Amino acid sequence: MQSLLKILRRHKAGDPIGIYSVCSAHPLVLEAAIRLGARENTPVLIEATSNQVNQEGGYTGLTPDDFYRQVSALAERYQLPRQHLLLGGDHLGPNCWTHLDAKEAMQRSEQLIESYIEAGFRKIHLDCSFRCADDPERLSDQVMARRAARLCRVAEDTWQRCGGEAPVYVIGTEVPVPGGADESLDGTLEVTGAQAAAATIDLHQSAFAAAGLDVTWPRVIALVVQPGVEFDHHKVIAYQPQAAQPLARQIGRYSHLVYEAHSTDYQSPRAYRQLVRDHFAILKVGPALTFALREALFALDSIEQELLGNQASGLKQTLERVMCEEPGYWQSYYRGGAEQEQLDRRYSLSDRIRYYWGHPEVQRVQQRLFENLTQHQPPLTLLSQYLPQQLQAIQRGELTAEPRELVIHKVMEALMPYQLACFQGEVA
Repeated sequence: MQSLLKILRRHKAGDPIGIYSVCSAHPLVLEAAIRLGARENTPVLIEATSNQVNQEGGYTGLTPDDFYRQVSALAERYQLPRQHLLLGGDHLGPNCWTHLDAKEAMQRSEQLIESYIEAGFRKIHLDCSFRCADDPERLSDQVMARRAARLCRVAEDTWQRCGGEAPVYVIGTEVPVPGGADESLDGTLEVTGAQAAAATIDLHQSAFAAAGLDVTWPRVIALVVQPGVEFDHHKVIAYQPQAAQPLARQIGRYSHLVYEAHSTDYQSPRAYRQLVRDHFAILKVGPALTFALREALFALDSIEQELLGNQASGLKQTLERVMCEEPGYWQSYYRGGAEQEQLDRRYSLSDRIRYYWGHPEVQRVQQRLFENLTQHQPPLTLLSQYLPQQLQAIQRGELTAEPRELVIHKVMEALMPYQLACFQGEVA
């Protein structure tokens, strides 16, 4: 974590830099992030979310150890320096076990934290905002802070047993809905109040002290807040710097804390620079990357249809059928009748389609798509129609027309505004 801590120290000293966090488990997204970091010689922060990766396998089927080994192998393959690979866990707490009573949910959460630390993850977001089955309708801030301290104790004890770098922690519960809002937004969001942020910090510091974790407090590096950014299925709430200035000033009171901003997907390049300048020095991104992946794969599907007609793999049709046959990952999110649901399944910014790329049938069809377009290389005319930015990169000699490379380039393209904002500084 030394690369991360160095960035945050520079930020606190007045240098307008930060780091973005790639929150995805898709292998091509992970490869794109690592290749970009290796190319630019900058740290790569990758975080697994508790519902994606946990001791029970999560929806990816991966344990923390599986995920850690997968990402480490990619870093070695693309020669990303070991000190530049940073791995974290996002929303670590009762997220996956809210159907259980608090006692059992917190026991599972302790096992979750232990498994992440044992695997080698060292950036830990302690998130106990999730209401368990026997909790009151609204959890008090004090309860959330005490539960976070309880999980921090498990992390510290596990680290002391396992060795390695000391963990660093992110606290805070004012988090936008993971994956975007599931309701229509009206164009405005309430930014976290400066006093509310201070109260959250104070409550957690007190809870850590009560748990005998005073020595750990300096390794709490960030507070999650709402800077006023969000997206729903088809709209994006843009960052408004003036609304966040009281919050931005507040964090200056703390020598070792910055803000972590979630749901920053789909903002403008200028907004990312402004967010970093305003001390949202850790920017989370996830759905925007799998959205770019989906755009690239759908473009390849269209190219394949043009070239092969009835012999094409039929990726879009397969995805639509699989999603309708197994609607668990999208049905409670998309509403509005059959036509609207179909539009959302394919194109929603919340990108629930990301849960289906790992489906065995979808994987087989995607592989066939890649094989077909390797055997029948797309002409520049079709690349111009469906992947114009990638065609330009091919013409500059930076890219080949190999389908897998086209997809990875599209994801790297989505990451570049974060790369520039975090590592190249000033707002123009």
